[in-house]
Amino acid sequence: MLQTKSKEDIEILRQAGKILANILVALDAEVQSAFTPSTDSSAGSNGEPKTINSLDLENLARKLTAEAGATPAFLGYTPEGADRPFPAALVLSINDVVVHGIPNEKIQVILPGDLVTLDMGISYKGRIVDSAITICAGGEDKTDERGRKLLQAGRECLNAAVEACKNWRTEYPSGIKTGDIGAEIEKANAYYKKTYGFSMAEYLGGHGVGFSVHEDPFIPNFGKKGQGPVLVPGSVIAIEPILNEGKEHIRLESDGYTIKTKDGKRSVHFEHTIVITPDGAEVLTEV
Repeated sequence: MLQTKSKEDIEILRQAGKILANILVALDAEVQSAFTPSTDSSAGSNGEPKTINSLDLENLARKLTAEAGATPAFLGYTPEGADRPFPAALVLSINDVVVHGIPNEKIQVILPGDLVTLDMGISYKGRIVDSAITICAGGEDKTDERGRKLLQAGRECLNAAVEACKNWRTEYPSGIKTGDIGAEIEKANAYYKKTYGFSMAEYLGGHGVGFSVHEDPFIPNFGKKGQGPVLVPGSVIAIEPILNEGKEHIRLESDGYTIKTKDGKRSVHFEHTIVITPDGAEVLTEV
C-alpha cells in the first residue's frame, strides 16, 4: 500500500536528503584523493598516492553519519528474503558487483579505473532517504570508452526518470505511474543498448521509501506507459536505474547479499529519493 508523506515528513526528508548527499560527496572525494599524488606523510615515498580500501570508506560513512546526527539505515536491516541483517552502513559495489556489496567483510583495495558504486541510506528524525552514485576511481580518464559510456548512460537514465516526474503535470496529466517511469528509463537507455549492448539488470528496481527502507510501490527500470499504480502528491520514492555493461543476467553470491553480473562485466547504479508534488517533483538527495 502506497504511504503518502505529510508536509512535516517531507521537510524532515528534505533535511535528511541534504545530509546524505553531502556524505556521498565526501565519500567520492575520499576515493579520488587517494589517487592524487601528495608529498605529505600519509603518502608513500616519492609522492606516490596512498591506498584506499572498502573498510576505509565504511568507517568514514559511519563517522560522517554520526556527526550529522543521523543513523545508517542499512546497518542491521534485514530485507525480505535475507537470512541475516546487512552488516554495514555503506553498500559498496565495485566493477562486476551490481548491488549489495559488503565493504567490511571481504575488504577490497580500490584501484585506478575501478567503477565504484556508493549506495547508502540514512535515518534522520525517524525518516529515511536512499541514494547512490557510481564513480570512476582516479577520474573517468582512468577507465576505457565503454566505462565512460556506461557511466553516462546510467546518469542519463536517472535524469530522464526524474525529469518525467518533475513534468508529470504536462507529460502525464492523469498522474504518473510506475510503468511510466520504467518506460522512461528504457527509452533513455535505448541508444546505449543498441550501440553498446548495455542492459538493465534483471529484477532490480526502485521502491517507496521514507518511513522504512523499502516500501511499496516497486519502481521498475523497465515497463510500459500507463501501467502500475499512480504516484500521487506526497509519494516518496527511490528511483534507481541499475545498468549492466553486458547482459541483464545477475547472480547472488554465497554471502547472501552481493549480486554480480553473470557475464563478469561491469555495472553502474545511480539513485535519488524524490517526492511527487502537486506541481511536479522534488529531488531530496542532491546537494
